[in-house]
Amino acid sequence: MRFLSGLMALCLTLLAAVPAAAEALLLRNVRVLDVVAGRLGPATDVSVRDGVIQRIAPGQAADGARVIDGRGGTLMPGLIDVHVHMMFNAFGPADLGRDDLTPDRIAAAAGAQARAMLLRGFTAVRDVGGPVWPLKAAIDAGKVPGPRIWPSGNMISQTSGHADLRARDEPSRRFSGKLSRVEKFDIGIIADGRDEVLTAVRENLRMGASQIKISAGGGTSSEYDPLDVTQYTLDEMKAAVEAADDWNTYVTVHAYTPKSVRRAIEAGVKCIEHGQLLDEATLKLMAEKGIWLSGQNLVATTEAMDAGRREKRRPVIEGQDRVWPMAKRLGVKLAWGTDFLFEPDLNAQQNAYILRLKPWFTPAEILKLVTHDNAQLLALSGPRTPYPGRLGVVEQGALADLILVDGNPLANIDLLAAPATKFSMIIKGGEVVQSLIK
Repeated sequence: MRFLSGLMALCLTLLAAVPAAAEALLLRNVRVLDVVAGRLGPATDVSVRDGVIQRIAPGQAADGARVIDGRGGTLMPGLIDVHVHMMFNAFGPADLGRDDLTPDRIAAAAGAQARAMLLRGFTAVRDVGGPVWPLKAAIDAGKVPGPRIWPSGNMISQTSGHADLRARDEPSRRFSGKLSRVEKFDIGIIADGRDEVLTAVRENLRMGASQIKISAGGGTSSEYDPLDVTQYTLDEMKAAVEAADDWNTYVTVHAYTPKSVRRAIEAGVKCIEHGQLLDEATLKLMAEKGIWLSGQNLVATTEAMDAGRREKRRPVIEGQDRVWPMAKRLGVKLAWGTDFLFEPDLNAQQNAYILRLKPWFTPAEILKLVTHDNAQLLALSGPRTPYPGRLGVVEQGALADLILVDGNPLANIDLLAAPATKFSMIIKGGEVVQSLIK
């Protein structure tokens, strides 16, 4: 926890800070997008006070609010990405070994990426691995622009698991008594056996995790674990679920294969990350039990990817073209995220990755998925949610996380990939964070 302690020291003054209340807004002449019904309404007014949508009706009086002419644009909910790594999408894998990599440098890079993410229209994200606490505190205090963050804390995995990113010459702390560099930087927690898993989960909950992320199978960005391996025994996984359930929240797992997913379901896990190698029988089981599938649309290679990682990713790329439409047909609860990890060059493509859903979903279905449906997954945290209130809809009483789009995304979903020119206004918590309207 040395790295996390250093980051926390940078933000101690922020923890006590209270962001200023957002000004009251009246958005005139906007067309509200009902993402659930897939319908665009007539021109109307939307009033916002105290960060909440107060009323949707034409002809409203300003009553001291700042009046904004929406010029007939589409008012839709803010975008949500449910699979991000805020602290580790700002630098590449080679940077991990650099002597000049410090908490200050990582905090600055992560803060810059958080601001850019918000200006792309992503007003809420679920962080599924990394010491994101100081960044979240800075954002919530109004000191750093960025999305709302649902934090998982450090990803938990077994020795030789997906979060075991030790160098070959670094022995286990159990035998050496020393933390590896990866553990010092709080990239992950290596926990073996029921007792260590309980401690790891409770540590993340102590820090403020809204949900818990563990690894249940092999990965493409980790060295020691082939994709086909299953990680954690049933008893170890049950320990994580029991600890999370005692805090009235849930466990999500990194997993690709039917065996690893079925074990996770048996343990009581409520969400699967990835799942590109799943078969129809396992997807049917997920649909029957109401298990979420948090899917992505990965690319075969990037500049940051070495040959070994490209080869490990190949079956995942082949599988996602099959799993997305099959999961949709079978009625699995679906969510969407990007999963950029140690690939900072991909960050600017976050919006474009939404369009990779076009082969299997209509524009209306995509809009619902990246707003309302993703918000339903965030709500699975129950009382552990860091931001009470409804997201993912433009309705009276919902949190005012909004995008004013120049055009109709139901007719042209490609508008979502042009935030710099087509997002006339971005609002988070009732505060205008970006505006092209003069």
